[in-house]
Amino acid sequence: MKPIEQMNVAEWHALFKSRTESLSDLTRNAAYVHSAITAINQIKPTLSSAQNNLFELHAHLHILMLLLNLIPDQKGHSGSFIGFHTHAAIADVQLAIAELMQKKSDPADGPGYWQCLEETLAFLRRLMLVESGSKTYFSDPYFWLWQYWIIPNQNDMSLCLEELQQLNAASLKPGSALSRYPFLLAEVWMNFFLQRDEEACSKLKEISSGNELRPSDLFHVLTIMTEKEQWQRLSNWLVETKPYIEKSRINALEIFYSYWDDVIEHIPDAEQLMWAPLIQSLPYASSIYEGKLLRHAKWQQWIDYQLSTGTEPLDYRVGVFAPIEKHAPELLLPFYHQAVERYVLLKNRPGYKTAVKLLKRLAKLYKKRKDEERWETFITAFASNHSRLRALQEELRKGKLIP
Repeated sequence: MKPIEQMNVAEWHALFKSRTESLSDLTRNAAYVHSAITAINQIKPTLSSAQNNLFELHAHLHILMLLLNLIPDQKGHSGSFIGFHTHAAIADVQLAIAELMQKKSDPADGPGYWQCLEETLAFLRRLMLVESGSKTYFSDPYFWLWQYWIIPNQNDMSLCLEELQQLNAASLKPGSALSRYPFLLAEVWMNFFLQRDEEACSKLKEISSGNELRPSDLFHVLTIMTEKEQWQRLSNWLVETKPYIEKSRINALEIFYSYWDDVIEHIPDAEQLMWAPLIQSLPYASSIYEGKLLRHAKWQQWIDYQLSTGTEPLDYRVGVFAPIEKHAPELLLPFYHQAVERYVLLKNRPGYKTAVKLLKRLAKLYKKRKDEERWETFITAFASNHSRLRALQEELRKGKLIP
């Protein structure tokens, strides 16, 4: 048998298959993954750091393909159904791949590195281009290969240009099972690396015209711009790509708008670019909007929004009000006053108890403002105006708000 360090990628996978065939009776779970990795590592020789990274990557990719039923085995595992424990094992392998690919690989570490890397690129490209739906089993490793192992180790961007040609050739291949989404996504990424941002965003628009953009695919490039401190470029991307992500889940939108925080920290004038699209996303993105108002010290706007939407102080933890109490406590007064009146109008004891709870907080606010006289005037008038509500009067006395 040819020495492993002299094998190409296809020969590695043939070797992996022979090493894992005896495991076909096992349930595809975490224990299966451990057994497969152990079986492969038993025949792994001492390799250079860079080649070892590639070998381990392919070992994990092979196991991932087994878990996904992409490689037939002696027991005939096939089809798209994947059980719960297999899904968990897949997640573990994906995490291992992500951690592995963030390791630095020095091409000078071993002979034949670039040849193996190009074979790896072709291998991942082939798998990535046929992925469909929300699957990112091979799209993420494809991006990471460029981000961590190719881009840092090339003197120019010629490989990105060559990759665009490879992608185009794949799309023109007769009988190709190529999926539209990953094909366009790969073009987005290559144009991004080439700093052809207009072309990249144009491809994103193409994706969004027929598919819902996976937020993580966009976050890959936004994160790179953040790490490289390309603040103006990042600002431009955030403005251009907002329409393609506005229908995403709220946690994805939270991540998207977190990139704005970094931009605004370095380009304060960019803040105005964030608000308009965020306001357009209301009320769906209300939690994000409120958070940004607080983060950027828009105290008055935050209070106005609460009053307009009918929310009340008890909807929030007390800590949320801390910065407003520190910088502009007077703004909280109408917020509390409105809530007190709302609970009094319920005309039942639970409502009165809640009103008293809010009144106690109001008393603290007036004291914080050193405006006890105004508070005494208010609470006296309040008790007088509601003198016929005996239950309320009782709760006011219990709360020691009136004698």
